[in-house]
Amino acid sequence: MSKFDSTQKIGEIVNAFPKSADLFREYKIDFCCGGNRPLSEAIEEKNVNGTELLEKLNAAYESYEYGAKGKNWTEAPTGEIVEQILNKHHAYLWSELPKISKLTTLILRVHGPHHPELANVNKLFHTIKMDLEEHLAKEESIQYPAIAEFEKSNFREDLVKAVQIIDELEKEHTNAGDILKQLRAVTNDYTLPDDACETYAKTYDKLKEMESDIFQHIHLENNILFPRLKNL
Repeated sequence: MSKFDSTQKIGEIVNAFPKSADLFREYKIDFCCGGNRPLSEAIEEKNVNGTELLEKLNAAYESYEYGAKGKNWTEAPTGEIVEQILNKHHAYLWSELPKISKLTTLILRVHGPHHPELANVNKLFHTIKMDLEEHLAKEESIQYPAIAEFEKSNFREDLVKAVQIIDELEKEHTNAGDILKQLRAVTNDYTLPDDACETYAKTYDKLKEMESDIFQHIHLENNILFPRLKNL
């Protein structure tokens, strides 16, 4: 019997089998902001071969021995999830956003005259950079301290502080996801032109790396942490 089918929510599939995120990225299926919908909707929207996708998904699941499927964050304590988000995903963005900023600006200056789409790449990146920096600061100064206080005190007012900002944070996640999709479109899925130099290639690699990290980051929050807080 197959483990997964198209009626299941995308986020729930990734929760049960984290490695499935790689397959969803291959098929350009949004598992973070769009994780709270059935896989069938994404299959129809992307016009992909649903039978093929499910066969690959279930085969990948079966090929991994127990314990090798990646950490199941649905079973992790709340504090551990927050630490993962802060120490891995927030730390990554604080470190890498300034570096990617320099790269996108550099390739625009050097290659922009022959590749006008780079002006849009630069603009979109700096929009998401500004939005993310404000978003990270908001989480670190408001929500995560409230979660930490609730973990210590078990006072409902601390939980309320952590929960009441969730809708706002989720909207910001959706905006970030939309910009990432626009970057994909503008760059033709990060396809390098024939005259791309090493820095051009590195810039696109960094943008793809950023996208992957943000998707994992948003997945942890939208599909695991936020629903848990709301259900306490």
